[in-house]
Amino acid sequence: MSKIRQLRPADLPALVELSTLAGWNQTSADWERLLTLAPDGCFGIEEDGRVVSSTSVICYANELAWIGMVLTHPDHRGQGNARSLLDHGIRYARGRGVAWAKLDATDEGKPIYAKAGFVDECPIERWKRSAGPLPFPALTERLRHYIVDPSFDRAYFGAYRVPLLNALLRGGESAYLTGFGYAMSRPGSIASYFGPCVVRTRDAARVLLRDLLARQVDQDVFWDLFPDNSDAVQLAIDHGFQPARHLTRMALALDPRPAAIPRHNSCVFAIAGFEYG
Repeated sequence: MSKIRQLRPADLPALVELSTLAGWNQTSADWERLLTLAPDGCFGIEEDGRVVSSTSVICYANELAWIGMVLTHPDHRGQGNARSLLDHGIRYARGRGVAWAKLDATDEGKPIYAKAGFVDECPIERWKRSAGPLPFPALTERLRHYIVDPSFDRAYFGAYRVPLLNALLRGGESAYLTGFGYAMSRPGSIASYFGPCVVRTRDAARVLLRDLLARQVDQDVFWDLFPDNSDAVQLAIDHGFQPARHLTRMALALDPRPAAIPRHNSCVFAIAGFEYG
């Protein structure tokens, strides 16, 4: 069996190739951000001097480990690499004393995660808007840049992810409405990405969305949302988005009796990404 090792910056060309071959939206900057946020939690399998399989585990304090970027080069699939890396990631999270592990599973990956003990939590969908004129007038002025409020985000996301939010702020755009919430966007290899967006009301979410969309009218845009958030779905429809992919959010208890992580999907209008939660 091939040896699992930690990923490092020198692996970036191979990692970008993995996500590109899979048709995913991550850029080299996204991979670099993962390696910076979780230098001990990104793992790969190497063949002939090149990484052919990957996974990432970002720990949000001791509350939640987010597993993502489970990828295998097409020439090396069917060899158990994904399951080996998943098991390794789970052991890593347990060794860190983290209570829960979660991930967003494609239909292809879901059987692997179910065999490892993950259970369905809720559906999640990717919506896409093609580049073109926006169906609303431009805002008269740009909104304020977001400064991370740890207590606000944690209250709705359910775990402490300030390092991630600060890293995303450095790599993209943001908008903020005092007392209501925030939204971010960033570049992608296929389309610009809207998210995360955590906000208290649909009207506030509309203002934030319009501010960020107005900055990228010449680009396709991806938006990952919870279909049970009917306000988010309606906003997506109103602004020209259409469903593009369906996934399943899954969870695994790493402790015998972990405290439940509260979910407030009605206020999470956009996730941070399938690799972040």
